[in-house]
Amino acid sequence: MTISETVRFPATSTRILRGQPLLAWECPGEWLTVSSGSYGGGLGLRRWVLNATVPSGYDRPDPAEHIAEMAGELELEGPGTGLLTAVDVRHEVTAVESGVRASVTTGVGYPIWAAHDAADTSHLVRDHMPGTINAVCFLPVRLSESALVNLVATVAEAKAQALSEAGVPGTGTCTDATVLLCPSEGEPEPYGGPRSVLGAPLARVIHRAVTEGLRVTNPRHG
Repeated sequence: MTISETVRFPATSTRILRGQPLLAWECPGEWLTVSSGSYGGGLGLRRWVLNATVPSGYDRPDPAEHIAEMAGELELEGPGTGLLTAVDVRHEVTAVESGVRASVTTGVGYPIWAAHDAADTSHLVRDHMPGTINAVCFLPVRLSESALVNLVATVAEAKAQALSEAGVPGTGTCTDATVLLCPSEGEPEPYGGPRSVLGAPLARVIHRAVTEGLRVTNPRHG
C-alpha cells in the first residue's frame, strides 16, 4: 500500500454555540466512516463531524436530537456524525504520523474497568458519571469496512495502554466514543489491527494524544 500525499484532511474549526465550544470538521465530499457517536453512528458515508462540549450536569434525554440541532444552526449539510463531552474541547490534542491524524479530547473524571462483576448498568448511574474520551481520526487511504471496525478496537487498545501507563484506575469511561474516516474511493486496505500499515501509526497517535490530554489539570468546561 502506498500512502497518498494528496489526500486533503478537513481542518479543525473551533466554534462557540450557545455559550459552549465545539469542534467541527467538514469533509471534502463524502468519506467512509465508522462512528460510535450518538448521532450518525454506524458505518456509512459522512460529510461532517462534531465534537461538542456540554455542561457537566448534562441531562438531555435526546443527545442525537441535540446534535442535529447544532448541525442545523451551523448550516452543516448532508449526513454527519456527532459526539458530546463535558471536556472543554479547546483542550483537544492532535497527533499525526505516517499520514494518520487523530484529534482527541480526554476526560477521565470517572474512569471504569470494562470488565467489572458488580457494574451498575442503570441509565441513572450513566447519566451522573460524566467523563469522556472522544477520538476523531482521519486515515489517508480507503479501508475495507472490516478494517475500519478493526481500527476501532485498535483505538481502544491504545487508549487503555495510555491510561494504564499514567496510573489511571480504569480502561476508559462509560461514554467514550470514536469516529474513523477515510476516503470512499480507491483499493481498500484490508487490515486495521495494531500491527497493520495504518493501525500501527493510529495506535501511536492515539497513545500520544491521550497521554498529553491526561496532563491537563482541569479539562472540564466552565
